[in-house]
Amino acid sequence: MDEALLRGLVPGVLGILVRRGADFAAAEDAVQDALVEAVRVWPADPPGDPKSWLVTVAWRRFLDATRADTARRRREGLVDEEPAPGPVPAVDDTLRLYFLCAHPSLTSSSAVALTLRAVGGLTTRQIAEAYLVPEATMAQRISRAKRTVSGVRLDRPGDVATVLRVLYLVFNEGYSGDVDLAAEAIRLTRQLAAVIDHPEVAGLLALMLLHHARRAARTAPDGGLVPLAEQDRGRWDTGAIAEGVGILQAALARDRLGEFQAQAAVAALHADAPTAEETDWVQIVEWYDELARLTDSPVVRLNRAVAVGEADGPRAGLAALAALDGSLPRYTAVAAYLHERAGDTATAARLYAVAAREAPNLAERDHLTRRAAWLNTGRSL
Repeated sequence: MDEALLRGLVPGVLGILVRRGADFAAAEDAVQDALVEAVRVWPADPPGDPKSWLVTVAWRRFLDATRADTARRRREGLVDEEPAPGPVPAVDDTLRLYFLCAHPSLTSSSAVALTLRAVGGLTTRQIAEAYLVPEATMAQRISRAKRTVSGVRLDRPGDVATVLRVLYLVFNEGYSGDVDLAAEAIRLTRQLAAVIDHPEVAGLLALMLLHHARRAARTAPDGGLVPLAEQDRGRWDTGAIAEGVGILQAALARDRLGEFQAQAAVAALHADAPTAEETDWVQIVEWYDELARLTDSPVVRLNRAVAVGEADGPRAGLAALAALDGSLPRYTAVAAYLHERAGDTATAARLYAVAAREAPNLAERDHLTRRAAWLNTGRSL
């Protein structure tokens, strides 16, 4: 059973059912039923045309559900229109599904869940495990999302930026349960790039590849965080870096700069440096200036303060930091780092301890606690 092939067929099959007249929720249920049947049947009797097989089975499941549901009698006319089995039209509905699943009427969490289910082909259980919530909770979230978009007509171009933000949210969840969401986000973004020619889609794919290339070096054997400057660069995935840089260069050449291209450019400069000391921080500051112009994001300005501290010295970084809101997430951790670089270890240790209490996850908290302890005692714990 080729699970990747099976999941890759989901958007096309779902799109065909919707185009034939099934509402989104009913069509998605029917496709999931067909996937279950495929898992049962294909190992012993693989079909010659997997997509046609899935379309046929899913359509029949939809018709069975339609006949059984008295509230949907208006669809009974579809029963007599069942097409004969055979090759399906070469129409790609993937892009339509991306826009539907990232519809503005959905919350971010619902859009992510629906994208993973309808476009990614993941089961409700897999999505629930990835987000560490009960399966029943995730099922309710997906059901509500399907009901919300069932009556939506996509009669105008969708919002690419919304789709990309949903995919970026998936990527940032990383790994949990039996689903690697970072890898899944890369797969889905590749799929999107195949059906839409947009430089920001390419920029997001490049950004994901460049970040994912450093994954193996981000954690120590004991599970602790390894800061970028201390990572073993020999463990970085050079193939993914080369691919990401190539995609980014092609996108930038189109002279339609967007925030994901700018973020990818920062990641590419980090990936290009043989050592942390050789990092081109001046260029990184320039790219953060572009990002700040594009997004006016306080988080971007926080990251820029770190880059300024590396390019122009920690005092300059602290001056840039002073202009920002101290309640920003990770503000205290950045302040601690810049004070440490400036040689003020007492202030740095105190701020690291405060930042540890504010940390959003256990790994980050442990790292900050260890840093504070090292500065206080002169040895790591």
